[in-house]
Amino acid sequence: MTHIPVLLQEVIAGLAPKSGETILDATAGGGGHSEALCRAMGDSGRIVCLDADRDAIERSRVRLTGCTALFYETNFRHLDVALESFGIKKVERILFDLGFSSYQIEESGRGFSFQRDEPLGMSFAKGDGELTAAQILNEWEEESIATILLCYGEETRAKKIARAVVAARGQKPLSTTKELRELIEGVIPRRGKIHPATKTFQALRIAVNDEFQALSEALPKAFERLQKGGRMAVISFHSMEDRVVKRFFRQKGEVGEGLVQTKKPQIANEEEQRENPRSRSAKLRIIEKI
Repeated sequence: MTHIPVLLQEVIAGLAPKSGETILDATAGGGGHSEALCRAMGDSGRIVCLDADRDAIERSRVRLTGCTALFYETNFRHLDVALESFGIKKVERILFDLGFSSYQIEESGRGFSFQRDEPLGMSFAKGDGELTAAQILNEWEEESIATILLCYGEETRAKKIARAVVAARGQKPLSTTKELRELIEGVIPRRGKIHPATKTFQALRIAVNDEFQALSEALPKAFERLQKGGRMAVISFHSMEDRVVKRFFRQKGEVGEGLVQTKKPQIANEEEQRENPRSRSAKLRIIEKI
């Protein structure tokens, strides 16, 4: 399975990395963006790769050989800690790719896809003590589950699904993606191409990984670490994520600290959307620190 980085050419053109710079890739993922950024900088450049997923760090470590690469396993909300560990005060370019990789869907075994039969985990991080989708479904109140599905998944039938979850767990705890998929199929008829479980799985993943709060914490930390004249790019895949980024960039522009490079978010062209369907919802925003 090869992960295809989205909007790759747009990221390289928009960040415009130069020889000898230091770049922070806050979401290393499959290493595709990092590899291209390394090539653009040449062997005098340096890239710091973060990811909460240990497997992603290891894939990137194998892939990145064209420049100095530093790796740190953490959620990007702790990017300040990671940079401090390397003695790095400022960087010239920063990238956030807020999507999750093909590896996580196809190979991780952590329950991201309703097309597989896996434990209901959905945490990007490995290790005990992490919140899981199973805990949410089996322990949280019905109203809380419905709120997550509505707010994070934009699932209009959230209350109906939450009610069915609570009824099912009264008989037997939900533990696998197959069980959850079949439960949703039993209460929500399928119409069109989108599977009725799609939005529920998205919402649970976002909740498990606290994605929106992590992004809200990370953006100001990243901007603080950015050199004047440096650029930060964010690729989002969810309307709420994009609103968080848009609002932050606009605020920086209003106070004269940043110059937004993308008046409208860049999206994948038709060719990329055909070759990589996951790119269809991707939006790229870029800001320059002034």
